[in-house]
Amino acid sequence: MKQILFISGKGGTGKTVITASFAVLNNKSIIADCDVDAACLHLLLNPQIIEKNIFIGRKKSEILQNKCKLCGKCFKVCVFNAVLKTKVDNDSKKNKYLINSLLCEGCGVCVWNCPESAIEFNAKEAGEWYVSKTEYGTFIHARLIPGEENSGKLVNVVKKIAKEKAIEEKSDLIIIDGPPGTGCPVICSLSGVDLAVIVTEPSVSGIYDMERVLELAQKFNVKCCVIINKYNLNLKKTQEIREYCEKRKIKILGIIPFSEEINQSVVMAKPAVLYCNNEIKKTLHSICEKIGEELK
Repeated sequence: MKQILFISGKGGTGKTVITASFAVLNNKSIIADCDVDAACLHLLLNPQIIEKNIFIGRKKSEILQNKCKLCGKCFKVCVFNAVLKTKVDNDSKKNKYLINSLLCEGCGVCVWNCPESAIEFNAKEAGEWYVSKTEYGTFIHARLIPGEENSGKLVNVVKKIAKEKAIEEKSDLIIIDGPPGTGCPVICSLSGVDLAVIVTEPSVSGIYDMERVLELAQKFNVKCCVIINKYNLNLKKTQEIREYCEKRKIKILGIIPFSEEINQSVVMAKPAVLYCNNEIKKTLHSICEKIGEELK
């Protein structure tokens, strides 16, 4: 079983558009969207959800008002300012304490320091993950509730289920749409993959962030290749990317021109390889073939 991950150092490079096209061209593979903070691959694959599951995130504190003696110890020990102090029935001499769940980091210090055991410390629902069917294969994706954390943990859940489905369906390829950047979700996405395809664009930030994510992937000894998207918007920067990759012996799988057709394919919620003209289709087919060679 092979795992291929599409990542980018920054958002907006066209990573998901390319991932969707690769999924179409490798019909009946297992597809996973690990960009759980801002998932959008489902918009292009039109999945039919067949299984929905709750994702339990980190533990968070909650004050039991009927047991709280208003000592204020939790307020004093919380370094994240998650404990809020309010007046009780407008009585200026008494304080009521509440915990802001968005600020709570789940460290448990308030729980350990409460002399009345008046603070619960329970895991909370942080999102959902789904098993869906698409025309192109089984699709595993997820949604993290805005403001919640543990996205790395949810990425691990998505990858674990994708592997189970690959074994169950006897699929030899898992296609993963990874998150942008270089943070925890990206690190979790990189774990165990056979090939990381980095999608970049010819801009100052595009090159800088490509370099960062390449360095990260190489620390995990993951084989990397590059796709330059929207290459014709800045030919000078495109040449800089070519020279950078040549110097470090990183293979460029292909270059894709900026095209209004690709933008329109997103508007129409269709994979670019099924919507665009012969030139774009030919380029995407060529890239797909080269990726197949890299996975051998």
